Amino acid sequence: MQSDKPATMCPTSLINELPPLALDEKAISEDFRRYFNRTLGRDKHHCTYHYLYEALAYTIRDRLMERWKNTRDAYEKSHARQTCYLSLEFLMGRALGNAVLNLGITDAVTDALYDFGIKLEELADSEHDAGLGNGGLGRLAACFLDSCATLQLPVMGYGLRYDYGMFRQEIRDGFQVEEPDNWLRDGNPWELERPEFTQTIKFGGHTETHREQDGSVTIYWNSCDDVLAIPYDIPVPGYGNDTVNSLRLWKSTSTDEFNLEEFNAGDYAEAVAAKNDAEHITMVLYPNDASENGKELRLRQQYFLASASLLDVMRRWEEVHDRDFDGFTDKLCFQLNDTHPSIAVAELMRILIDNYDLGWDKAWGIVTKSMAYTNHTLLPEALEKWPVQLFEKLLPRLLEIIYEINARFLAEVSNHWPGDADRIRRMSIIEEGEVPMVRMANLAIIGSFSVNGVAELHSRLLVEDLFHDFYELWPEKFNNKTNGVTQRRWLLMCNPLQSKLMGKYIGDRWVTDLEQLRTLSTHVDNPEFRQGWLQVKQSNKKKLADLVEEECAVRFNTEAMFDIQVKRIHEYKRQILNVLHVIHLYNRVKRGDCDNWTKRCVLIGGKAAPGYAMAKMTIKLINNVAKVINNDQEVGDKLKLVFFPNYRVSAMEIICPGADLSEQISTAGKEASGTGNMKFMMNGAVTIGTLDGANIEIREEVGDENFFLFGLDAAEVKEMRKDYNPTAIIDGDDDLKAVMQLLQSGHFNQFESELFNPIIDSIYNEHDPWLTAADFRSFVDAQERVAEAYRDKERWTRMSILNTANSGKFSTDRTMLDYNADIWKLKPTSPE
Repeated sequence: MQSDKPATMCPTSLINELPPLALDEKAISEDFRRYFNRTLGRDKHHCTYHYLYEALAYTIRDRLMERWKNTRDAYEKSHARQTCYLSLEFLMGRALGNAVLNLGITDAVTDALYDFGIKLEELADSEHDAGLGNGGLGRLAACFLDSCATLQLPVMGYGLRYDYGMFRQEIRDGFQVEEPDNWLRDGNPWELERPEFTQTIKFGGHTETHREQDGSVTIYWNSCDDVLAIPYDIPVPGYGNDTVNSLRLWKSTSTDEFNLEEFNAGDYAEAVAAKNDAEHITMVLYPNDASENGKELRLRQQYFLASASLLDVMRRWEEVHDRDFDGFTDKLCFQLNDTHPSIAVAELMRILIDNYDLGWDKAWGIVTKSMAYTNHTLLPEALEKWPVQLFEKLLPRLLEIIYEINARFLAEVSNHWPGDADRIRRMSIIEEGEVPMVRMANLAIIGSFSVNGVAELHSRLLVEDLFHDFYELWPEKFNNKTNGVTQRRWLLMCNPLQSKLMGKYIGDRWVTDLEQLRTLSTHVDNPEFRQGWLQVKQSNKKKLADLVEEECAVRFNTEAMFDIQVKRIHEYKRQILNVLHVIHLYNRVKRGDCDNWTKRCVLIGGKAAPGYAMAKMTIKLINNVAKVINNDQEVGDKLKLVFFPNYRVSAMEIICPGADLSEQISTAGKEASGTGNMKFMMNGAVTIGTLDGANIEIREEVGDENFFLFGLDAAEVKEMRKDYNPTAIIDGDDDLKAVMQLLQSGHFNQFESELFNPIIDSIYNEHDPWLTAADFRSFVDAQERVAEAYRDKERWTRMSILNTANSGKFSTDRTMLDYNADIWKLKPTSPE
């Protein structure tokens, strides 16, 4: 019988001590061949890119592994304070290229593969995107981890190991069709299963109260449906510093594989029902919560992440400190990435009270000194709320704790504002009504010592509007941490030509200090440098044009402006406004208004949530308009439009360097920050945008003359809503009226009668929260300025260079340093 007990006679030092692996071409070549032939057992009959990729991945992982262990040892020996970053999304993308880059072995690996007639890029393309996120939130989390490792901050990510990531988007007859993204179908060589750290997570059941002999009260959570959480660790390498941090992802499984009695009785389906129910928790990223079953599964996911992660932290704490929690808040901090993991506030209370017998006041003191909350949205409907009835069914013990937290908190509010019933109602964790709801954002704020927004405008609007009551009670809690992106992936790796050119003129210190890019501005008047910059952009545009032709069967002219909008499809991001402008340009061509024309290739990409009908209809509109324009010989190469399918990290790595114009056109006051805007800026694209999210700070950095501003600002949006009359706006603007007439006539849906009526009605709606018609004129005028600037190649190249030169603020290195200085208080720690 196999035992999982530690080997007491194990010669630990002999097993653990190995000479470090070499990073040169010869060593990599030898290990690559060994893995391919001996570990994977392949030969000339099985020489596919997948197996070659897998052999290289193991070769690189070995070199990460020794640095990974050294990093963990350094944190343990120094008793370093650590941050646990809880997020339901980690959009990591591909790992191979990032690992090779951060280890500093790109040349060695390239040369080793060259001897076998293999290109590194070919093997990198064999890797499946780890699409464990919907978009900006998950990609931001991935960038955060990269920067923390590069800054040598002791930060560990916690997330879920979804079997199926963000769905694979296919376009059929112009409509989005969701296909499962089985990213694990070929295995994942980058992960390390850690079954010895498995945790048991409780659901359902009921609570029982017992009065002990000493008069104390103990509450037991009994008759639960237990689910196991198995951790899988993924290495997160820092750049050039031998630090490798960890991302721990939890997989759900049942406590018993199947019911043997039911199996023997012939009820095979019921025999494995518990296993299937348990595994559903981490089966799919963010199930469609339009149904009650979807809501329940999503709440299960959130609690599963929080409970497993906190129990894991407690396990590690107890190994060193036993049951003494006096120094807990000095050593640990939990950062909640948006509202999804906010149930961690109540779960940590449950663990401290029920598992470790702490009193309420001491437990609450620990929670409120260790939890920190990042808010990522200004949309009230995007804040997590769960029916009390669902909570009672799934998490009865947690609901009791939330009620107690709320009662004590409301007493504090009442003392602060006596008799203010409206304020108490607004601030309560429990939203009363026909269906009482648990407000998770309120729970997160009440239980955290820090609450931050992710751009200056966003953070200001949080305290002035969405969370104003809480700000008046605790102004010291609120702060801003403007987002960023990691320049290692989003410039050095994805844009090697631009990186090489910049290195020739300013060196490579910018890779770890992005502010160094400011010195590029001293070369902006150098004709040789400008010519090199233009040639790099043209090469990147050709690569993007090849991708578009492969994916969309439309050829982009690289001399045309590449006008790009890629992000989640949502009404507030206003892809519809972009399409209205494209229709306007099409209408100009058809009526012969082509003087001083600027050729333009418009690419729109992104995924719509499966249950979001208007977003899915927007995709259909884009595709229908594209079909008409791209097949019109009169339009020719004056204008092209494509909807890029299955937008993903690896695609963005090609799209971003090839972009000329970055569309950041959300309704002012709706976008928390945005990070796509930063990636485009970093790669020399010029932004057209509203005063929303981080656009404001981008414009401040690059200057108004290098940014195309349009539209109402947040205050004007608020004022406009009071008496908004889109019909009058449309009737008073000949261009907009012509666009709407084309839409209403069915010109783009001649055989699909009234298909786009919901979109048309939304534009005419006096209560349209996105004010699409209101910003149309300003948008069209700004696009005219864009076209004029693009025709002047010298001016445009100068603007492009200055956008890159002034992007230094938008590195996640700076963001993480801000988090650390104001919230985490971690000490950078180097591995020995």
